[in-house]
This record gives sequence, C-alpha cells and structure tokens, in this order.
Amino acid sequence: MALFDPDAHERLSRSGWDERRARSTIEQIVAGTIEAYEPGRFWPRHPLDESGSASGRDKGLWIGAAGVLWALDCLGAGIGEAGVYDVYLSDPEFPGSTGLMRGEVGVLLVSWKLAPTAAKEQRLFELVEGNMRNASHDLFNGAPGTMLAALHVYEAAGSERWRELWRRCADAVWEQFRVDPQFGYRIWIQYRHGRLLRSVGAGHGFASNVRSLLRGASLLGAARVDELEQAAGETVRRLALDEDGFVNWPTAADPYWAEQFPVRVQWCHGAPGLLTSLWSLPREERLDDLLRGGGDLVWKAGPLKKGAGLCHGTAGNGFAFLALHARFGEEEWLDRARAFAAHAIEQLDSAQQRHSLWTGDIGVALYLHACLEGFSGMPSLDTL
Repeated sequence: MALFDPDAHERLSRSGWDERRARSTIEQIVAGTIEAYEPGRFWPRHPLDESGSASGRDKGLWIGAAGVLWALDCLGAGIGEAGVYDVYLSDPEFPGSTGLMRGEVGVLLVSWKLAPTAAKEQRLFELVEGNMRNASHDLFNGAPGTMLAALHVYEAAGSERWRELWRRCADAVWEQFRVDPQFGYRIWIQYRHGRLLRSVGAGHGFASNVRSLLRGASLLGAARVDELEQAAGETVRRLALDEDGFVNWPTAADPYWAEQFPVRVQWCHGAPGLLTSLWSLPREERLDDLLRGGGDLVWKAGPLKKGAGLCHGTAGNGFAFLALHARFGEEEWLDRARAFAAHAIEQLDSAQQRHSLWTGDIGVALYLHACLEGFSGMPSLDTL
C-alpha cells in the first residue's frame, strides 16, 4: 500500500519563512474577514464548502460563523457573539444535530464563551448530557467532540457539575474503547452514514477520541490515564504503515474500508492528525520512531494541493510539525512548520477569501500565529 498519493501534493515553495510577512498576512486575513462580515448574515459560503443551510450562510464551528467569530476573538480582533446562536436556531445547517463541529453544541459553546448567560450554560449542559451515547463515537457528532465543550466550560467556570459531566462523558467514551476481537487491540467502532467502521484519523476516529480523553487527563485519574496511554500506544504501533522509516496510518482499521478509502496525508485522515492528537503520549523508543516517521512522511509528501486550511490543507499538516517540536524540542520540526507556513501564505486567494475556521483563511491565520508564538494545541479543540 502506497503511503501517500503524490498527485494530492505539490512542491514546497522556496520563498522561505519571513516573520514580518507572516504577521502582515495575519493582519490582512483579519481585516478582510471583518470587512466581509454582514450583520445577521455573517459570511458567504465559499464554493468549495458544503453544508445543509439553504441560506448559504453557515453558523457552525467547523465551516461556519461560530468558528470565525471565535478565531477573531482569539486573534484579538473579536466582534462579539453577533447573534450567531439565535440565527443558527432559525436556520440550522444540520437540523437535529447536536455535534461539536457541525451541530448546535459548537455554535452554543462559542456563543456562551463570547456572551455567557445562565440560560446558554444550562442548554449546553443538556445538549452535552443528551449526546453522551451518540453512536457516532467521533469528534464531529459524537461524545468525543461534545465532551470537549464540557471540559472548556469547566476550565472557564470551575463548576463541579461540569467536572462531573465531563467524567460521565469520559466513562461513556471509555466504555466503547474495547479490545476488538478481530484485531486484538483497542479501538472504537463508529456508526456513520449507515455503516459501521473503525476510523483511525483525527477527523472521525481513534486519534481524536484519544485526544479528547487525554485533554482532560487531570480529571481521569492516574490509573486510567496510564491504561489509556498504554492502550493507545499499542494501537498506534499495530496500525502503523512503516516503509523505510516513513510512516502513515490507514483511514480505517477494517481491511475492507481501508481498501475503499485511499490513504491520505492530511489532518482529518492520516499522519498529521495522529501527530497532533497523540504527541503527548509518554516517550517510548518505538513510538518515538513512528511519530518521527510520520513527521518525515508529511515533509516528504509536501503541501496539499487542496489548499491552505486546517482540516485537509497545508496549515493542518504544518500543525503536525509544531506538535513534534513540542514533543521532542528539536528545531528541525519548527523549521519545517514555518516552511509549510510560508507555502500556506502563497496558497491563499487574495481575490476570494474563504471564511471558515477549519477550511478557510482564518484557520491559516491561527497557524501562522502558532508558528510565531508557540504551539498550544489544535484550535477550538485543545484551546477555546
């Protein structure tokens, strides 16, 4: 099995890292985002983004207004909550979805952070609690995503009920992290689009599920953290595709689905998301070799042709280098991250900004900021 598709990648730009250019690009993205904002309508949908909203104006955390509003606030240029939750309720992209990335929880979490009220907090509590047994078992729709909302609120408010809610969510997610009788290691089974599969990457599977538990490690207890770290390390080692020191991971553990879905090198599927999710696992020689091999593969493959964004673009892949720099402290990884940042700047389309956090320009601005100021995790997941 090929570790990556060369046709999905392009040659790295020779322009090189320039701190002044990076800061200027952040300023340009922020200014363009604010200029394009329309009260009550937010930002137009980019032709490459898809959603369920008939209005063409998305509100979600992943590709909608909530994500952009949060990112602007994070970059020190916030314009407030802007009524995003009320508009979402009148025109939801995915009616009935409570998920973090595309559903009500993500929008309400941002709304609460930017303009907190007791009513919003109570509604958020009810949504997270009600999503605890969602069969998706993934970041986008399931409890591994919505439990992060509980953790963010707990860290901001310090309320014991949010601590206990996160723990109950963690118990529910942990309960599904079982030894698979077919493979002999622990992994989740997702129910998505009417099919059962064992997704591996950060977008919809194993990697981000582990990260959601690790993110609240201080609440898990030492014994469970140790068990989680040992089990996750074993699964990472068993699933690794290692060719001459270059390493990737399949889209799914199931042999059938692994053949149906191509191996990718992007944050949502493949090595980059594994690295940003699992970089903090305890040091161990074989695991270190695999994570370094994953980083070497991301570098060898080069920037993604799909664009500059986080979910499946050059910035998302670049975050993998920042994660490895945080793990190992080696300057090579920071140099590689900044080289990808220089390339991501060139991929931006100044004539048509893409206004979304996970696929658009504002996510690239956050990546540039991380290359300048340091890595603190993936935007809106590790940090809020």
